[in-house]
Amino acid sequence: MLLEIHDIRKTYRSRFRRGAGVLANDGITMQADGGQVYGLLGHNGAGKTTLVNQVVGLLMPDSGSIEVDGVDLVAHPGHAREVCSLQPQAQLPINGLKPRQAIDLIGRIRGGEATAVRARRDQLVEALDIGEWLETDGEKLSGGVKRLVSFAMAAVVPGRVVVLDEPTNDVDPVRRRLLWDAVRALADEGNTVLLVTHNVAEAERAVDRLAVLEAGRVVAEGTPAQLKAGLEHELRLDLTLEPGRAAPPPAPFVARYQPNGTRARAIVDASQAAAAIDWAQGLRTRQIVGEFSLTPASLEDVYVELVSTKPSNASVDVLPVSSEEVSHAHAA
Repeated sequence: MLLEIHDIRKTYRSRFRRGAGVLANDGITMQADGGQVYGLLGHNGAGKTTLVNQVVGLLMPDSGSIEVDGVDLVAHPGHAREVCSLQPQAQLPINGLKPRQAIDLIGRIRGGEATAVRARRDQLVEALDIGEWLETDGEKLSGGVKRLVSFAMAAVVPGRVVVLDEPTNDVDPVRRRLLWDAVRALADEGNTVLLVTHNVAEAERAVDRLAVLEAGRVVAEGTPAQLKAGLEHELRLDLTLEPGRAAPPPAPFVARYQPNGTRARAIVDASQAAAAIDWAQGLRTRQIVGEFSLTPASLEDVYVELVSTKPSNASVDVLPVSSEEVSHAHAA
Protein backbone atom coordinates (compact mmCIF):
# COMPACT_ATOMS: atom_id res chain seq x y z
CA MET A 1 0.00 0.00 0.00
CA LEU A 2 1.25 3.50 -0.81
CA LEU A 3 -0.28 5.16 2.30
CA GLU A 4 -0.70 3.29 5.58
CA ILE A 5 -2.13 4.92 8.72
CA HIS A 6 -2.20 2.86 11.89
CA ASP A 7 -3.86 3.70 15.22
CA ILE A 8 -3.41 7.47 15.00
CA ARG A 9 -4.42 9.37 18.13
CA LYS A 10 -4.36 13.12 18.56
CA THR A 11 -5.58 15.23 21.50
CA TYR A 12 -5.76 19.01 21.46
CA ARG A 13 -4.94 20.68 24.74
CA SER A 14 -7.32 23.50 25.65
CA ARG A 15 -6.01 27.02 25.94
CA PHE A 16 -8.56 27.85 28.57
CA ARG A 17 -9.36 24.68 30.49
CA ARG A 18 -7.45 22.21 32.55
CA GLY A 19 -8.00 18.54 31.93
CA ALA A 20 -7.55 15.90 29.29
CA GLY A 21 -8.29 18.16 26.32
CA VAL A 22 -10.21 17.25 23.19
CA LEU A 23 -9.65 13.88 21.52
CA ALA A 24 -9.70 14.70 17.80
CA ASN A 25 -8.44 11.37 16.38
CA ASP A 26 -9.14 8.21 18.33
CA GLY A 27 -7.27 5.22 16.92
CA ILE A 28 -7.70 5.82 13.18
CA THR A 29 -6.41 3.05 10.91
CA MET A 30 -6.70 3.03 7.11
CA GLN A 31 -4.80 2.16 3.92
CA ALA A 32 -4.87 3.66 0.44
CA ASP A 33 -3.03 2.53 -2.66
CA GLY A 34 -1.64 4.42 -5.62
CA GLY A 35 -4.25 5.16 -8.25
CA GLN A 36 -7.02 5.53 -5.65
CA VAL A 37 -9.17 8.47 -4.68
CA TYR A 38 -9.72 7.75 -0.99
CA GLY A 39 -12.42 9.81 0.70
CA LEU A 40 -12.58 10.97 4.30
CA LEU A 41 -16.24 11.67 4.91
CA GLY A 42 -17.76 13.29 7.97
CA HIS A 43 -19.37 16.42 9.29
CA ASN A 44 -17.44 19.41 10.57
CA GLY A 45 -15.45 18.46 13.66
CA ALA A 46 -15.32 14.73 12.90
CA GLY A 47 -11.50 14.77 12.79
CA LYS A 48 -10.84 14.78 9.04
CA THR A 49 -8.63 17.87 8.80
CA THR A 50 -6.73 16.92 11.96
CA LEU A 51 -5.88 13.58 10.37
CA VAL A 52 -4.62 14.97 7.06
CA ASN A 53 -2.61 17.69 8.81
CA GLN A 54 -0.70 14.84 10.47
CA VAL A 55 -0.23 13.08 7.13
CA VAL A 56 1.43 16.15 5.59
CA GLY A 57 3.57 16.86 8.66
CA LEU A 58 1.80 19.94 10.02
CA LEU A 59 0.82 18.17 13.25
CA MET A 60 2.50 15.45 15.28
CA PRO A 61 0.26 12.60 16.47
CA ASP A 62 0.30 11.58 20.10
CA SER A 63 0.74 7.97 19.01
CA GLY A 64 0.43 5.75 15.97
CA SER A 65 2.21 5.59 12.62
CA ILE A 66 1.86 7.07 9.14
CA GLU A 67 3.85 5.56 6.29
CA VAL A 68 4.19 6.49 2.62
CA ASP A 69 5.99 3.90 0.49
CA GLY A 70 7.24 2.31 3.73
CA VAL A 71 8.79 5.50 5.17
CA ASP A 72 7.59 6.55 8.64
CA LEU A 73 6.39 10.15 8.32
CA VAL A 74 5.98 10.56 12.08
CA ALA A 75 9.67 9.85 12.59
CA HIS A 76 10.61 11.88 9.49
CA PRO A 77 8.13 14.81 9.20
CA GLY A 78 10.41 16.57 6.72
CA HIS A 79 9.92 13.67 4.33
CA ALA A 80 6.15 14.18 4.59
CA ARG A 81 6.56 17.58 2.99
CA GLU A 82 8.50 16.02 0.13
CA VAL A 83 6.09 13.18 -0.68
CA CYS A 84 2.78 14.95 0.08
CA SER A 85 1.15 17.97 -1.50
CA LEU A 86 -1.79 19.78 0.05
CA GLN A 87 -4.76 21.87 -0.92
CA PRO A 88 -5.78 23.19 2.52
CA GLN A 89 -9.32 23.89 3.60
CA ALA A 90 -8.56 27.58 4.09
CA GLN A 91 -8.05 29.77 1.05
CA LEU A 92 -4.37 30.31 0.34
CA PRO A 93 -3.17 33.92 0.56
CA ILE A 94 -2.10 34.74 -3.01
CA ASN A 95 -2.54 38.51 -2.79
CA GLY A 96 0.23 40.20 -4.73
CA LEU A 97 0.50 37.27 -7.12
CA LYS A 98 -1.26 36.36 -10.31
CA PRO A 99 -2.46 32.74 -10.66
CA ARG A 100 0.25 32.05 -13.24
CA GLN A 101 2.93 33.24 -10.83
CA ALA A 102 1.48 31.38 -7.83
CA ILE A 103 1.24 28.04 -9.66
CA ASP A 104 4.71 28.37 -11.21
CA LEU A 105 6.25 29.39 -7.87
CA ILE A 106 4.91 26.35 -6.03
CA GLY A 107 5.98 24.07 -8.87
CA ARG A 108 9.55 25.35 -8.72
CA ILE A 109 9.67 25.20 -4.91
CA ARG A 110 8.57 21.57 -5.11
CA GLY A 111 11.51 20.84 -7.38
CA GLY A 112 9.93 21.00 -10.81
CA GLU A 113 12.01 22.06 -13.81
CA ALA A 114 10.83 25.41 -15.20
CA THR A 115 9.74 24.19 -18.63
CA ALA A 116 7.94 21.17 -17.20
CA VAL A 117 6.19 23.32 -14.57
CA ARG A 118 4.93 25.74 -17.20
CA ALA A 119 3.66 22.91 -19.39
CA ARG A 120 1.90 21.28 -16.44
CA ARG A 121 0.43 24.62 -15.38
CA ASP A 122 -0.98 25.20 -18.85
CA GLN A 123 -2.48 21.70 -18.82
CA LEU A 124 -4.22 22.33 -15.48
CA VAL A 125 -5.42 25.80 -16.48
CA GLU A 126 -7.04 24.35 -19.60
CA ALA A 127 -8.53 21.40 -17.72
CA LEU A 128 -10.09 23.69 -15.09
CA ASP A 129 -11.08 26.41 -17.61
CA ILE A 130 -9.48 29.26 -15.63
CA GLY A 131 -7.37 30.76 -18.42
CA GLU A 132 -9.26 34.07 -18.40
CA TRP A 133 -8.01 34.76 -14.85
CA LEU A 134 -4.40 33.66 -15.34
CA GLU A 135 -3.07 37.25 -15.25
CA THR A 136 -5.56 38.65 -12.73
CA ASP A 137 -4.28 39.93 -9.38
CA GLY A 138 -4.95 37.35 -6.67
CA GLU A 139 -6.93 39.73 -4.47
CA LYS A 140 -9.41 40.31 -7.30
CA LEU A 141 -10.31 36.64 -7.79
CA SER A 142 -13.60 35.15 -6.63
CA GLY A 143 -13.58 32.47 -3.96
CA GLY A 144 -14.32 29.75 -6.48
CA VAL A 145 -11.48 30.73 -8.81
CA LYS A 146 -9.09 30.95 -5.85
CA ARG A 147 -10.13 27.41 -4.95
CA LEU A 148 -9.32 26.18 -8.45
CA VAL A 149 -5.97 27.97 -8.41
CA SER A 150 -5.23 26.34 -5.05
CA PHE A 151 -5.95 22.93 -6.55
CA ALA A 152 -3.59 23.68 -9.45
CA MET A 153 -0.89 24.66 -6.94
CA ALA A 154 -1.27 21.28 -5.21
CA ALA A 155 -1.31 19.37 -8.51
CA VAL A 156 1.35 21.15 -10.56
CA VAL A 157 4.10 18.95 -9.04
CA PRO A 158 1.99 16.46 -7.10
CA GLY A 159 3.29 14.43 -4.19
CA ARG A 160 2.88 10.68 -3.97
CA VAL A 161 -0.04 11.58 -1.71
CA VAL A 162 -2.17 14.55 -2.75
CA VAL A 163 -4.39 15.83 0.06
CA LEU A 164 -7.45 17.83 -1.04
CA ASP A 165 -9.38 19.36 1.87
CA GLU A 166 -12.87 20.39 0.70
CA PRO A 167 -11.60 21.19 -2.83
CA THR A 168 -14.98 22.15 -4.33
CA ASN A 169 -15.97 24.83 -1.81
CA ASP A 170 -17.29 27.94 -3.66
CA VAL A 171 -16.67 26.39 -7.10
CA ASP A 172 -19.47 26.82 -9.66
CA PRO A 173 -21.28 23.66 -10.87
CA VAL A 174 -19.69 23.60 -14.33
CA ARG A 175 -16.10 23.90 -13.12
CA ARG A 176 -16.84 21.56 -10.24
CA ARG A 177 -17.29 18.79 -12.81
CA LEU A 178 -14.01 19.77 -14.45
CA LEU A 179 -12.33 19.68 -11.04
CA TRP A 180 -13.56 16.15 -10.35
CA ASP A 181 -12.16 15.07 -13.73
CA ALA A 182 -8.81 16.59 -12.72
CA VAL A 183 -8.93 14.78 -9.37
CA ARG A 184 -9.50 11.50 -11.19
CA ALA A 185 -6.60 12.26 -13.52
CA LEU A 186 -4.29 12.77 -10.51
CA ALA A 187 -5.13 9.29 -9.26
CA ASP A 188 -4.78 7.78 -12.73
CA GLU A 189 -1.19 9.08 -12.76
CA GLY A 190 -0.47 6.69 -9.87
CA ASN A 191 -0.81 9.04 -6.93
CA THR A 192 -2.99 8.49 -3.89
CA VAL A 193 -5.56 11.26 -3.60
CA LEU A 194 -6.79 11.75 -0.05
CA LEU A 195 -10.06 13.65 -0.39
CA VAL A 196 -11.63 15.36 2.61
CA THR A 197 -15.29 16.28 2.22
CA HIS A 198 -18.68 16.45 3.91
CA ASN A 199 -20.46 16.51 0.54
CA VAL A 200 -21.82 12.97 0.44
CA ALA A 201 -23.28 13.12 -3.07
CA GLU A 202 -20.00 14.28 -4.60
CA ALA A 203 -18.02 11.73 -2.63
CA GLU A 204 -20.14 8.91 -4.01
CA ARG A 205 -19.29 9.90 -7.58
CA ALA A 206 -15.61 10.64 -7.01
CA VAL A 207 -14.07 8.14 -4.61
CA ASP A 208 -12.86 4.58 -5.07
CA ARG A 209 -12.89 3.89 -1.35
CA LEU A 210 -13.77 5.91 1.73
CA ALA A 211 -13.83 6.03 5.50
CA VAL A 212 -16.67 7.65 7.44
CA LEU A 213 -15.41 9.51 10.50
CA GLU A 214 -17.48 10.34 13.56
CA ALA A 215 -16.07 11.84 16.77
CA GLY A 216 -12.53 11.05 15.68
CA ARG A 217 -13.19 7.38 14.89
CA VAL A 218 -13.68 5.39 11.69
CA VAL A 219 -17.26 4.10 11.90
CA ALA A 220 -17.34 2.54 8.41
CA GLU A 221 -14.83 1.88 5.64
CA GLY A 222 -15.04 0.40 2.15
CA THR A 223 -16.11 1.13 -1.40
CA PRO A 224 -19.37 3.04 -1.92
CA ALA A 225 -20.97 -0.19 -3.16
CA GLN A 226 -19.84 -2.09 -0.07
CA LEU A 227 -21.19 0.55 2.29
CA LYS A 228 -24.56 0.50 0.51
CA ALA A 229 -24.74 -3.30 0.40
CA GLY A 230 -27.31 -3.58 3.18
CA LEU A 231 -29.71 -1.27 1.35
CA GLU A 232 -29.61 -2.82 -2.13
CA HIS A 233 -33.26 -3.93 -1.94
CA GLU A 234 -34.60 -0.46 -1.04
CA LEU A 235 -35.71 2.32 -3.38
CA ARG A 236 -36.34 5.98 -2.56
CA LEU A 237 -39.44 7.57 -4.08
CA ASP A 238 -39.07 11.34 -3.68
CA LEU A 239 -42.20 13.44 -4.23
CA THR A 240 -42.28 17.21 -4.80
CA LEU A 241 -45.71 18.53 -3.86
CA GLU A 242 -47.62 21.12 -5.83
CA PRO A 243 -47.90 24.50 -4.01
CA GLY A 244 -50.51 24.40 -1.26
CA ARG A 245 -50.99 20.64 -1.37
CA ALA A 246 -50.54 18.46 1.69
CA ALA A 247 -48.53 15.26 1.59
CA PRO A 248 -50.75 12.32 0.57
CA PRO A 249 -51.13 9.31 2.87
CA PRO A 250 -48.66 6.52 2.02
CA ALA A 251 -49.63 3.68 -0.26
CA PRO A 252 -50.00 0.24 1.39
CA PHE A 253 -46.70 -1.04 -0.03
CA VAL A 254 -44.64 1.85 1.41
CA ALA A 255 -42.24 0.58 4.09
CA ARG A 256 -41.35 3.99 5.57
CA TYR A 257 -42.76 7.43 4.86
CA GLN A 258 -41.14 10.80 5.57
CA PRO A 259 -43.26 13.89 4.68
CA ASN A 260 -41.31 17.12 5.07
CA GLY A 261 -42.95 20.39 4.06
CA THR A 262 -43.21 20.57 0.28
CA ARG A 263 -41.57 17.17 -0.18
CA ALA A 264 -42.12 13.60 0.90
CA ARG A 265 -39.99 10.47 0.69
CA ALA A 266 -41.36 6.93 0.53
CA ILE A 267 -39.07 3.95 1.09
CA VAL A 268 -40.24 0.95 -0.94
CA ASP A 269 -38.93 -2.51 -1.67
CA ALA A 270 -37.33 -2.88 -5.10
CA SER A 271 -39.96 -5.46 -6.02
CA GLN A 272 -42.57 -2.67 -5.73
CA ALA A 273 -40.90 -0.34 -8.26
CA ALA A 274 -43.71 -0.56 -10.83
CA ALA A 275 -46.39 0.00 -8.18
CA ALA A 276 -44.47 2.99 -6.82
CA ILE A 277 -44.28 4.62 -10.24
CA ASP A 278 -47.99 4.02 -10.87
CA TRP A 279 -48.85 5.58 -7.49
CA ALA A 280 -46.65 8.62 -8.15
CA GLN A 281 -48.06 9.05 -11.66
CA GLY A 282 -51.56 9.02 -10.19
CA LEU A 283 -50.62 11.70 -7.68
CA ARG A 284 -49.25 13.84 -10.47
CA THR A 285 -52.39 13.35 -12.57
CA ARG A 286 -54.43 14.59 -9.59
CA GLN A 287 -52.05 17.57 -9.30
CA ILE A 288 -50.96 16.60 -5.79
CA VAL A 289 -47.39 16.01 -6.93
CA GLY A 290 -45.49 18.11 -9.47
CA GLU A 291 -42.40 15.92 -9.82
CA PHE A 292 -41.13 12.58 -8.56
CA SER A 293 -38.04 10.40 -8.82
CA LEU A 294 -37.37 6.76 -7.98
CA THR A 295 -33.75 5.98 -7.12
CA PRO A 296 -31.68 3.30 -5.36
CA ALA A 297 -30.34 3.91 -1.88
CA SER A 298 -27.45 6.39 -1.87
CA LEU A 299 -24.31 6.83 0.16
CA GLU A 300 -26.08 9.72 1.87
CA ASP A 301 -28.67 7.29 3.25
CA VAL A 302 -25.88 5.15 4.69
CA TYR A 303 -24.11 8.20 6.09
CA VAL A 304 -27.20 9.47 7.88
CA GLU A 305 -27.64 6.09 9.56
CA LEU A 306 -23.98 5.92 10.60
CA VAL A 307 -23.35 9.31 12.17
CA SER A 308 -25.12 11.23 14.87
CA THR A 309 -26.70 14.61 14.23
CA LYS A 310 -24.91 16.39 17.06
CA PRO A 311 -21.48 17.88 16.26
CA SER A 312 -18.36 16.11 17.44
CA ASN A 313 -16.51 17.60 20.40
CA ALA A 314 -13.40 17.59 18.25
CA SER A 315 -14.29 21.11 17.15
CA VAL A 316 -14.15 22.58 20.69
CA ASP A 317 -11.12 24.67 21.70
CA VAL A 318 -9.00 23.29 18.86
CA LEU A 319 -5.69 25.08 18.42
CA PRO A 320 -5.62 26.25 14.79
CA VAL A 321 -2.77 25.60 12.40
CA SER A 322 -1.29 28.94 11.38
CA SER A 323 -1.56 30.25 7.84
CA GLU A 324 2.25 30.23 7.69
CA GLU A 325 2.31 26.49 8.44
CA VAL A 326 -0.37 25.83 5.81
CA SER A 327 1.54 27.81 3.19
CA HIS A 328 4.74 25.96 4.07
CA ALA A 329 3.11 22.56 3.73
CA HIS A 330 1.60 23.53 0.36
CA ALA A 331 4.96 24.63 -0.94
CA ALA A 332 7.20 21.97 0.57
